[in-house]
Amino acid sequence: MNIRPFTAHEAMLMAREHLTATGWIGKKNESFRHLSPPPAADWLEHAAATPLTESTGWSLTTLAGGTPSGVTAHELSATDTAQRAELFADLDLPGDGDAAPFAWAHRALCSAGLRLRVEAGTAQQPTQLELRHQPTGQVEAPLLVVDIAEGVHCVLRELHLAGDAAPSGGKVQNLQLHVRLARGASLQHLRILAPHEEDRCAHIVHAQIAENARYVQAFVAGGSSYHLQRSDVLLSGAGASAHVAGLTCAADTKFEQQVFMRHAAAHTTSHSEALVLASGKAHTVANASTHIAPGSDEADVHQRLAGIPLGGQPRLILRPHLEIYHDNVQAAHGATWGALPEDALFYARQRGLDAVAARSLIIEGMANALLSRCFTDTATLDALTQGDALQGVLRQVLETSHG
Repeated sequence: MNIRPFTAHEAMLMAREHLTATGWIGKKNESFRHLSPPPAADWLEHAAATPLTESTGWSLTTLAGGTPSGVTAHELSATDTAQRAELFADLDLPGDGDAAPFAWAHRALCSAGLRLRVEAGTAQQPTQLELRHQPTGQVEAPLLVVDIAEGVHCVLRELHLAGDAAPSGGKVQNLQLHVRLARGASLQHLRILAPHEEDRCAHIVHAQIAENARYVQAFVAGGSSYHLQRSDVLLSGAGASAHVAGLTCAADTKFEQQVFMRHAAAHTTSHSEALVLASGKAHTVANASTHIAPGSDEADVHQRLAGIPLGGQPRLILRPHLEIYHDNVQAAHGATWGALPEDALFYARQRGLDAVAARSLIIEGMANALLSRCFTDTATLDALTQGDALQGVLRQVLETSHG
């Protein structure tokens, strides 16, 4: 018996119906219990009354501004049945995990996406790419799929900049990003995110790292009415490694960083870092959770979380967590919370700096140290941090430090 495939419209309706049946993220959801996301209606309802756009919002160049070579980029419509099947092909279904409601809301609303495959780039001369995303509507669900071929090395800067003044009530963005690294591949990934204060953002990165592949992600982000940056990383092959680090500035805004590392093979390595700078009435959460499965012989795990109040009465919550189901592993985790070190401020003042300049200098140094731990090659770090985009977000950090 032949079964008719679902049309794109039917697939979107089914996702909505599933979300209605299973419900939104509840208050007892352990991953979100310290900062609950806005209700499902915020991510869906406005869009239901407006036409969906088929623009992906993505633009691709090299870091130098040219046309990339050895890269295949397919922009696909999620409202066309055949293109939707190609867009979502071989991606994991949302399932029923703790963040699954975001994935179902995304499938119900996603109208277009970009699939990117990188097939050129050596360790000495990696392919250097820049992806910019321009919002396409007041409520949107962008999709990005990045595949790095076997043995290929890539450097990627991904920009999400607020741009013009936000509409009343801000914009809503539910991004799903799938990163797959084949055997021996590497991706060094800098993400720069500057939403408007009233925006609601949820960015969820699904990363799968094969044998002897290496994934490094660092993000620099400002807070907003609600801002979630979540990375779910599966180290599926022996010798795989991942490093995810976030630098966050929240001034009277909300922000949550979640990093979930899963070690599923021997000789795997993971690093999770957070540096959270908060002021005013900011509410911030940094979660680092690592699961080491049986058979993950000689897994090496590091977690490093730091929160610094810069003024006012911010709420900072740091949550390192380890689940270890194998004996022969190395694991270290720590969380520190406190003001900028007085001795560093004292020595900076001794150089003739005023209090504001001294605080800014120390914070800039901490930001540079975090990025340097991720991108250890100086040339790569310089290539990723060139231009005004990163400096614009860092200025938010430095301005907040004056609080």
